[in-house]
Formats: sequence, C-alpha cells, structure tokens
Amino acid sequence: MASNDCEPERARRGGLPVIGITTYVERTRFGPWDLDSAVLPKTYPDAVVRAGGVPVLLPPNGAGFAELVGRLDGLLLSGGADVDPARYDQQAHPETVGLRPDRDDFEFGLLAAALAADLPILAVCRGMQVLNSALGGTLRQHLPDVVGHHGHRPEPGVFSECRVRLHAGSRTEDILGTEVKVYCHHHQALDTPAEGVTVVGTADDGTIEAVELAGQTFVLGVQWHPEQDNGDDRLVAALVTAARARAAR
Repeated sequence: MASNDCEPERARRGGLPVIGITTYVERTRFGPWDLDSAVLPKTYPDAVVRAGGVPVLLPPNGAGFAELVGRLDGLLLSGGADVDPARYDQQAHPETVGLRPDRDDFEFGLLAAALAADLPILAVCRGMQVLNSALGGTLRQHLPDVVGHHGHRPEPGVFSECRVRLHAGSRTEDILGTEVKVYCHHHQALDTPAEGVTVVGTADDGTIEAVELAGQTFVLGVQWHPEQDNGDDRLVAALVTAARARAAR
C-alpha cells in the first residue's frame, strides 16, 4: 500500500530520487533569533541536487524509522560530532567531546531501518563511524595518538587534503579509481571493522578511509567529505544512481 501511495508523488517530482540527509541540533543565531535549530552545511544538499536527487533534511528527533525510510530512495549519513563511546563499549577519551545522544539515538535507529529495507546509503565521516559502531565495530577515539600527527584535522574548522588508495575490485575503486585526493576533517577513525564491513581504502598512514558493507545493494562509507569538492560529485552521484534504480524497482 505504501509503495502504491508513493508512485503519484514520485511521478509529480519527475522521477527524481529523494535522498534523506541527517542533520544535527545546534544553538543557532539568525536574524533576531537565538535558539536550538536543526542545521546542516549547505554543501550536502547542493551536492545531492547537482547529482540529480531531491535532498530532504532529517532532524534528529522522533521514531517512526520504517515509515521515514519508506518515503526515501536513498540516505546520506552526514558528518558531525563524535559517537558516544558507550555505543562500542569504551570509556570516553579526553578528546572525545561534544557528544550528541539524541543524534546517536536517531541515526542508529534510522540506519537499522534503512539496512532492513536495503536502502542505498552513503555514510560520510561521522556517518561511517555510526555505520561501524552500529554493526558492532569499534573506533580509534583520538587518531593522533595512533598515527603521531594531526594531518587528518589540522585544527577545528580546517579541512586537510589527504591521499587515499582504494582497493582494486571494490565498488568505491570502480567509482573513483585507485587513488584519490580527498578533504578530511576527523580526529577519530575506525579501529576494528564490524562483521560484514570491508575496508576498501586507506590513507598513507594506514588510517581506514573507505569501507563497504557486504549483503546490501549499495552501502559505502568514507571518512572524508566528498560534499566539499565541488568538482567531484562521483560518490554522491553513485548514491543517487543507486537510489534511482531502487525507485524504479
């Protein structure tokens, strides 16, 4: 019934796939207002539009995950604050700060529903960490302790350029090639991959930068920010293409 109900809506929007993008709640000032708001950098929806999709922003509140997923053709898990280490059975590192339990609750529930529905997913930065944590993997809470440098996040609010090598034969390598220059801003990274999570890309220092999930039509995770590179929309375009194919089915 829900599928039939969606068909007229999809026809009205010209067959463009709807891509949900997770947002976060921050204290925000605009005009005369200073209040909690659901926010997201505009680079995310802009990338979806350029790739031929319709972006829909998803605030981190409420339940009804199956109903929400039923109205989407694809999902982009965006970057943001650290995942609560309790989600992967660890105590918080001193540098693990600014936790957002409301966002964790929402995204873990949304991800479970999206995976159950085989919804195409692109997990970006924090999104890749959510994917791994939700499936039973662990994170390195402060990457400089492991790699000995701050190259993946020179300072808060500053992206760094990193080189990532992608594994031959992976879907991500098929999209981007064997090596790609990317924009990073993360002080955490994957440690132990969850069952079914396959590492398909690493930085020069060995940091896990790209993963894929077995048993799903399209689930890719990248530790970098593809929405920041206006000249390279290949990953977002691949998500939109997978979402379009699912909508057609």
